[in-house]
Amino acid sequence: MANPLDISSKLALDAQSLERLRAQAKQSPDQALKAAAQQFESVFLNMMLKSMREATPQDGMLDSEQTKMFTGMLDQQLAQSMASRGVGLADIMVKQLSRGQLTDGKGQNIAPQSAITDTRSAIAALPSAYNENTQQDFVNRMMPHAMQASQTTGVPPQLMLGQAALESGWGKREIRMADGSSSYNLFGIKANADWNGKVAEVMTTEYKNGVPSKQVEKFRAYSSYADAFKDYASMLSNNPRYANVLQQGGNAAGMAQALQKAGYATDPKYAEKLVSVMGRINLAG
Repeated sequence: MANPLDISSKLALDAQSLERLRAQAKQSPDQALKAAAQQFESVFLNMMLKSMREATPQDGMLDSEQTKMFTGMLDQQLAQSMASRGVGLADIMVKQLSRGQLTDGKGQNIAPQSAITDTRSAIAALPSAYNENTQQDFVNRMMPHAMQASQTTGVPPQLMLGQAALESGWGKREIRMADGSSSYNLFGIKANADWNGKVAEVMTTEYKNGVPSKQVEKFRAYSSYADAFKDYASMLSNNPRYANVLQQGGNAAGMAQALQKAGYATDPKYAEKLVSVMGRINLAG
């Protein structure tokens, strides 16, 4: 029977896997420390694989956003498989974090309090290590589209990338068509009466007088991310409703507040969230 606490073949980044790892830390801190170290090793290997991918040409006939997405998923699985076998980094981390051992009356090893504390710290840091990797990957993939749209409209790229990240959860919550394909709408732009293109209907959360409610809304659908960025930038630069946004001189807080006042979103904390997201974007890649 498989050990229910054995997560070596799983990526401990979702809530359920993290809870299992935390439970393992209470029952067997030394094993949990090794598992956490393997997860860090997996993140490192995944970053290495992505860097190798980026160093090779990616403009072939079969290359697209979809192939890049599935290649990323493959790299993540390869990194996890390699980390489960070990390349040495996890062992070094375990030795560094394990500051000696204690034994009980029967000569059995007992992890010292410092090892328990370090194990919990390592586990707590896992989501951040992974998120920083995936967030920067999202920025790197969308940067060319943001820069191109910025050059033609004057809309700051950090604003476009910030809203794309906030609205789509760094690409994890893209608006999908009925058949499951992407609408490429990273900005949550709704399809009003003036929109003549494709439409995606999805359940969304809207706020009325600060109270959230679920309802089905129609959103614009595009043929590519480039089209989505172009349409978003055009809307901000040509719609008088958002004129005050571009008058903020690239100030993140000013642009976010102006967007919220213009009614871009009904979430009362939208500006605060947008400023936080833009603060995490590294335009240098």
